Amino acid sequence: MSVSSKTSGITSSKWFKPVAIAVAALVAMLLVVLLAKWLRSMTGVQDFITAYPGHSELPAGTPTGLPAWLGWQHFLNMFFLVLIIRTGWQVRTTTRSAGSWTRNNKGFIKTKNPPTKISLELWFHLTLDALWVLNGIVFIILLFATGQWLRIVPTSWDVFPNALSAALQYASLNWPTENGWINYNSLQLLTYFAVVFIAAPLSLLTGLRTSPAWPKKAPTLNKFFPMELARKIHYPVMIFFVLFIIVHVTLVLTTGALRNLNHMFAANDGDSWLGFGFFAAAILVIVAAWFLARPLFLRPIASLMGKVSR
Repeated sequence: MSVSSKTSGITSSKWFKPVAIAVAALVAMLLVVLLAKWLRSMTGVQDFITAYPGHSELPAGTPTGLPAWLGWQHFLNMFFLVLIIRTGWQVRTTTRSAGSWTRNNKGFIKTKNPPTKISLELWFHLTLDALWVLNGIVFIILLFATGQWLRIVPTSWDVFPNALSAALQYASLNWPTENGWINYNSLQLLTYFAVVFIAAPLSLLTGLRTSPAWPKKAPTLNKFFPMELARKIHYPVMIFFVLFIIVHVTLVLTTGALRNLNHMFAANDGDSWLGFGFFAAAILVIVAAWFLARPLFLRPIASLMGKVSR
């Protein structure tokens, strides 16, 4: 066998592309770390990090600590997001649906659009979206009612140089000293702000545009916000959420796992295993939901809201 034949055989393998991407990502990460370490050896950069340690001062009146309701919200958001990403990928890649669903015009939810037959996968995706949006409304109300919004909304311009400082510290593997119970670093703050106030609304708006709930007889509205534009935005937003989850979970587990999990799930600033216990239970629930989200179990639930056919 010639060298060219062997090379062609390797590149045609289904594993070649993912392995190549993984290797390229590792090389890129190594280069970023080396660059950050070199930058931090410069006097000017050291002075910059001293002036901007990575976090902004919180406004007066900002609550201390994380309330119990935020732990429940964290679990529900995690639960819905994982399943929404899974079902969104199924909608995008499934060529033969396990069934179809048609809504009933009867009930408390009515639209001007005639009933449209959609796949069972899309019905489940849209149902999860609706529950996620409902949970998000509760989250936003509680966020502003309790003053917790002050922890994730920028209130001074120094958040940007502090975020750059935090990014340099993370990239050089000499991570910033932080205490999420009191104050997020500026990079976290901007990321959480982007997730809550930019990515989530974009996901909702573009998902609504591509769903059967969007009015079909609205030429002006459809011209202003065409379907093609919504699809071009919706998929990258999903990728953003996937990357956010990966980075978020990695940092939670590598920057003091027990304490971080207590912040997120147990509403305390200790180092006990309570938060880990809640986190483990949450993972078990999500794994169970992942495997139970099959046509055998989805069809009876979907039939309560419309007509299901194979």
